[in-house]
Amino acid sequence: MDTSGDVRKQIISLVRDFVKNEVTPVASKLDNDDEYPHELVDIMKELGLFGITIPEKYGGLGLDHTTFATIFEELSKGWMSLTGMIGTHHILANIIGSHGSNEQKQRFLPKMVTGEIRGGLALTEPGAGSDVQNITASAIKDGDKYIVNGSKMFITNGLYGNAFAVAVKTDLDANPKYKGISCMVIEKGSLGFSVAQKLDKLGYRGVDTCELVFDNCEVPVDNLIGGKEGRGFSQVLGALEAGRVNIAARAVGVATAAFESAIEYSQKRESFGVPISSHQSIQIKLADMATKIQAARLLTYDVASKMDSGDRVDLEAGMAKLFASEVCGEVAMEAMRIHGGYGYIKDFDVERHYRDAPLMIIGEGTNEIQKLIIARRLLEKYSI
Repeated sequence: MDTSGDVRKQIISLVRDFVKNEVTPVASKLDNDDEYPHELVDIMKELGLFGITIPEKYGGLGLDHTTFATIFEELSKGWMSLTGMIGTHHILANIIGSHGSNEQKQRFLPKMVTGEIRGGLALTEPGAGSDVQNITASAIKDGDKYIVNGSKMFITNGLYGNAFAVAVKTDLDANPKYKGISCMVIEKGSLGFSVAQKLDKLGYRGVDTCELVFDNCEVPVDNLIGGKEGRGFSQVLGALEAGRVNIAARAVGVATAAFESAIEYSQKRESFGVPISSHQSIQIKLADMATKIQAARLLTYDVASKMDSGDRVDLEAGMAKLFASEVCGEVAMEAMRIHGGYGYIKDFDVERHYRDAPLMIIGEGTNEIQKLIIARRLLEKYSI
């Protein structure tokens, strides 16, 4: 799909109008109540946001990564939680679209476009987060099905989603360990598949984050991604690169919203007889915030552009995610400080931005892990 020029502007305009007219008026209440936004999700379906990156031949919009990132930034300005419903959904779509068989693409992708299938990624476990090689969930082949045992933690869309890309060990003795990892689609309704608990979070509220349990869960062999075992590690990590771009875009969106709240408030709030925006200490904060946000935005859209060109982007994706998320955390805190005591109460959106910011620092691989990825790639790139 040609998303340049007027077409791209129209798509972004629709999302902005949705955020302004439908999201902003209800975001604070939904967030405070930790209420799933069913009505907003239905509108997102109508806008085609569940098919953003899915090719047109399967009914999707087939958008480029740059437009994808822009959509995530705009949604996050209104309420970052909304990106959760479609972020992990598109990771599943990416895995199926890049590595699935033709039959799997035909079976899953059209229904993912409409939101009939709402997807997620089940990777993290109670004892294995960034250490993917040491997951313990296993899948043993038994005739025309796999028997899956284990649990997955912090799974977005866990309650209202109905299909998940699940990383499992199909070869417990593989050396190195990552060669024993496979990825399969496990659907709700499968015997032995249950949601154990919905997690109560600091931020990122309204979107369901759950623990999934597989107890002798039966999964058809036809649901093994690509039909071959041992390829799950690379399949998942490749999709996470796109996930890190959407995390960076979320961070830019939340930081922008926090900054805009702060600069508006600084011109209304008076101290010592003048707006606080007249004080140099506030002006310096605003200058630093805006400059860092712009740098984060440029990093994010640079990696999105490289992805559109088909370039390798693990280094750039790690940098964008790392920098944008740290900037988001810093800007959210500075916005709260500019608001003073008012920033600490729920009447002002900066309180929500402050609670949401840590997700981007922790999610899609902690920033400590991002630094290791960046360093390894730099040493590879500049090897002597």
